Amino acid sequence: MISPVPRRLLLVHAHPDDESITTGATIARYAAEGAEVTVVTCTLGEEGEIMAGLPELAGLGAWAADQLGGYRVAELKAACAALGVSRHRYLGGIGRWRDSGMAGTPSASHPRAFTGGSADEQAAQLAEILDEVRPQVVVTYDSFGGYGHPDHVRAHEITMVAAPRAESVERVFHTVASSDAVRTGLAALRASEPAYRVPPDDELPVTPDEEIATKLDVAAYVPAKLAALRAHATQLAVVDGDVPYFALTNELAQPIPAHDSFVLAHGPAEGAADDLFGGL
Repeated sequence: MISPVPRRLLLVHAHPDDESITTGATIARYAAEGAEVTVVTCTLGEEGEIMAGLPELAGLGAWAADQLGGYRVAELKAACAALGVSRHRYLGGIGRWRDSGMAGTPSASHPRAFTGGSADEQAAQLAEILDEVRPQVVVTYDSFGGYGHPDHVRAHEITMVAAPRAESVERVFHTVASSDAVRTGLAALRASEPAYRVPPDDELPVTPDEEIATKLDVAAYVPAKLAALRAHATQLAVVDGDVPYFALTNELAQPIPAHDSFVLAHGPAEGAADDLFGGL
């Protein structure tokens, strides 16, 4: 019997492109399956670097015209369309919170910097969205923010305050990179002789597989993820071929797994091994 209540998934991300890099295939899968998917983005990514191959856009950066955030709004809209997402929110409204940059940089002291703002206010803003959207499942980063960016850590913090208290939310997951999948992906990239440098196995942040609660088969949705990644052209490059991959402005080749991995942070584990909604 089909449940009369539609499946609703909400994902909390720090900057435009994070939704595609970490959870793009997951978003595409559930959207294609008919779930109501909402992406919440906390900042406009104003402090991002710009890919070296785009000199005509270099003046958009925070160090010049400071117009990158507005440009990335359009990139994010295109990425969401590629993933099949029509429901998107900016935390507190568009432009309320600004990309903080890395810890210790001048951007962290900007009056609207995400990490300099009130975590209580931000959690309340997220709670309002949760009450409106009423998702059963929420996804964000782990306590390290995936790779340590302060905005990712703050997104984790406010989500872990707001989501478990929300009436509709039954599970909260942290999106992570599987150690085994990254190792396998990097080996495949080395064999393909990519144009970008392939990092050693211990350079990219990963989570031990024994800590992973859910491995979601997203192989059929990798093309949608690649299309969404291409939309974020100021931030990364996608390389097609037998082993497609992407590279950020650090010019490291990064693999694209056939399974997305999640750690269960809140809610029942039964049924969740291969489906974020399994058993609910």
